Amino acid sequence: MTAEAFFLPAAAGARYCVFHPAAGACRGALLYVHPFAEEMHKSRRMAALAARALAASGIAVLQIDLHGCGDSSGEFADARWDAWKEDLAAGLAWLRERTGMAPGLWGLRLGALLALDYARGASEAPRRLLLWQPVLNGATFLTQFLRLRLAAAMLDGDTGRGGVAALRGALQAGETLEVAGYTLTPALAADLDGLDGAAPVRAGVPVHWFEVVADAQRLVPPAAATQSAHWRLQGTALQLQLVPGPSFWNTQEIAESAGLVAATVAACAEDGDAA
Repeated sequence: MTAEAFFLPAAAGARYCVFHPAAGACRGALLYVHPFAEEMHKSRRMAALAARALAASGIAVLQIDLHGCGDSSGEFADARWDAWKEDLAAGLAWLRERTGMAPGLWGLRLGALLALDYARGASEAPRRLLLWQPVLNGATFLTQFLRLRLAAAMLDGDTGRGGVAALRGALQAGETLEVAGYTLTPALAADLDGLDGAAPVRAGVPVHWFEVVADAQRLVPPAAATQSAHWRLQGTALQLQLVPGPSFWNTQEIAESAGLVAATVAACAEDGDAA
């Protein structure tokens, strides 16, 4: 099936979307939630490959560029967490109307954290959550992002005096920072800082978590093991699957993981029409 690109009307402009119709009878639907900043661009190919594979297996997929990202309206400096959740609501509504299916959310990295956060407060819960290498702590993620600015400064001969603490202080004082080519506003930084992905998953929403590891001999990372056990104790139906492959969202060159695509399609097939 041919993918359809279009602009979805939304607040403050429009959102660029690509819809992958299901081949044959539609068994389910997923809205893809991209990761943050440069990770979005690094993972575009993997998202497209997986979307096509899912569509070929009968799962319709909608990819959406969030406000201020990619080809959607607005600048990155305009981005806000709550506005991104409104984008997810709009995308899910469109997907529900187009396919007649109750759609799920498929998120990568910070996109997974956005999917989790959206699901907790949504008036209508997503059918399921598909998480690729989820970020679970907004404050830790922000620290890692700010370190990119320090690394760039050191390459230019700056000692990065004050470190991340100084950068956080600047944000809290209302200063906007340029980080790896992206304009990070105090408002978005504050949004990220307060996010706790470890909070309980929306009741009744099953989770399939894919953790990418360097090789097949690796054990489940401690943080993933702890968090998955915690969610199961809270009653979440959760599957955690390790998939060997590259960290394609931050590799120097564009990378692919055929294993992750195959595992994702297989997981949806095992769940029948529950995608």
